[in-house]
Amino acid sequence: MKFVCDGLSLSEAVTKASKACAIRTTAPIMECVKLTAKSDEVILLATDGELSIRKAIKAEVFEEGEVCVTGKLLSDFLGKLSDEEITIKTGERGLEICYRDASSFLQTLPAEEFPEIDLETGENYFVMKQGALKKLIGETVFCCAQDDSRPILKGCLFEFKERLEATALDGYRLALSSAELVSGNEERNIICPARTLTEISRMLTDDDKEITVYTRGGNLLVSIDGLTIVSRLYQGEFIRKESVVPASFLTEVTLPRLDLMSSVERAAILIRGDKNNLVTLETTGDAVTVRSASEMGNVSESVGANILGKDITISMNAKYLLDGLRALDEEECVLSFNSPISPFILQNKEKKDTLYLILPVRNAQ
Repeated sequence: MKFVCDGLSLSEAVTKASKACAIRTTAPIMECVKLTAKSDEVILLATDGELSIRKAIKAEVFEEGEVCVTGKLLSDFLGKLSDEEITIKTGERGLEICYRDASSFLQTLPAEEFPEIDLETGENYFVMKQGALKKLIGETVFCCAQDDSRPILKGCLFEFKERLEATALDGYRLALSSAELVSGNEERNIICPARTLTEISRMLTDDDKEITVYTRGGNLLVSIDGLTIVSRLYQGEFIRKESVVPASFLTEVTLPRLDLMSSVERAAILIRGDKNNLVTLETTGDAVTVRSASEMGNVSESVGANILGKDITISMNAKYLLDGLRALDEEECVLSFNSPISPFILQNKEKKDTLYLILPVRNAQ
């Protein structure tokens, strides 16, 4: 194999593809990016068994071939050569990278050891505007679980109704959001890994260009501008949001979103590192008091609010509250409560297509 290409293009392609390389594995081939030089392009492919990423770039190919090299090593090395024209070739010593008057070698593995990846599009699909899908992912994916205790919660549920409805939860908080579908024939619900959605979001623009997402069997595929992502979908029964979100509330608080966010951010500074990271909200009259306390000191601030219903004092994880506030986008937000030990919700005041539910902490002081 031998080809010449722009260093920046190759570096960016390897960086994108290597996002799918396995991090902790007993199989070294899963840590690799497979390079295939063919015709007038170089194809880079990586997988960890769940997520696969393929990226193609233009190159001057002198000798076709394929080889595997450790993704992180190649990405880090090429990142220091982005301004160079690079010649890549294989030999007895491995992968040779030639630049200026120098050359370096990286160890390789045979391409035959790399697993086969199905890159065929499925018959089922849905079409969305890129900006709408990017926004939907950003409003929900951070609420997916991070640990393996309940693997299905590491994914986001997509339900295809008149709109695409997305649900994510980790056992302590829940995010619901919806977005308009342009077209499609996807009827079954799918559960897509959060990691996959994060990588898809990086592909997307914030405009009205359309993107088609294909599903087949237990896999999802999406492709834009030479970059293709294939992912295994999670199988199983997702938690029904109808059984989690309260139907009515006893207290409703409307207040400026940025004012509340700023107060909670200041309150969170003093509890940084505490186990529960607790802030307390107390409604009285026409204001909400934001409080936190630790060995380092305490914070108590009031934010003007319109309060309907009975007063309440409730404590919660500051990070969960801030994540929800940052994901909303209107000037005013609404918090709805039932009791100090019941889940409460956070929404925009006007547009109700996004909702965050947060569990309070019972043992607050």
